[in-house]
Amino acid sequence: MSFLRRPKIEAKSTEQILLMREAGLVVGRTLELMRERAVAGVTTGQLDAVAEEHIRSLDSIPSFQGYHGFPGSLCVSVNEEVVHGIPGERVLRDGDLVSIDCGAIYQGWHGDAAISLIVGGPAAGRPEDVALVEDTEAAMWAGIAALQTGGRLFAIGDAVEEYAEASLERRRAAGQELTYGILEDYVGHGIGTEMHMDPQVPNYSVTSKGPSVPSGATLAIEPMITLGTIETTTLEDDWTVITNDGSRAAHWENTVAVTEAGLWVLTALDGGQAKLTELGAATAALN
Repeated sequence: MSFLRRPKIEAKSTEQILLMREAGLVVGRTLELMRERAVAGVTTGQLDAVAEEHIRSLDSIPSFQGYHGFPGSLCVSVNEEVVHGIPGERVLRDGDLVSIDCGAIYQGWHGDAAISLIVGGPAAGRPEDVALVEDTEAAMWAGIAALQTGGRLFAIGDAVEEYAEASLERRRAAGQELTYGILEDYVGHGIGTEMHMDPQVPNYSVTSKGPSVPSGATLAIEPMITLGTIETTTLEDDWTVITNDGSRAAHWENTVAVTEAGLWVLTALDGGQAKLTELGAATAALN
């Protein structure tokens, strides 16, 4: 006799979530610093060094460093690189689309988040890249807002895909000829005393509704969207994932706590209050 394994969603206590909030604030502050430092002429390795120093100065440990052999404290992915870019000698240039993924451990608890940006600001970027960055971030927030205690886990992916498709239609109607592809090989995840835990969280619609979300769930929501197809290849470094068609990609992520009273985005400095209130989702401040 065999049984179909159901994905487990671990519920955290308020005290545990508060420790995760501390880890999340370390990540959020580090990413704000990366926004300032990601300028033309800087190498991805220099960003990584600054991030590591900053994380350790906040009594935390970089989650990524040494994780399955990963050498950096950040994943820095540029242009056609989707995710898991290894920091090194690559020099950033105005107009590059850069995704920066950061993780930190505080007293044994993890925070994980990612941002995408245009080096030199939106005015330096291609219009399609600016649109992609904006729409991927907004799709992430739509997915987060779909979370609620007792709701179905895979409502997240439904909301992400629905937003991305609607946004694409709006932009095409306005004269922008764009194509979006939501990656399926890389998904969100549970998070807590480990960076990657059950359950896996698709960023796209699936036929199943998934398990019910318990109060105390902590999840990392992270859509990755390309300006082309969803086909990717991992480079010989065994980490860096690039698009097969050379299209650029954006990656946004936040760690979120779900409680009976509402949501709190652990890696957002304001707890996600501004964005979630705008979307009509209940928030529950934990600090």
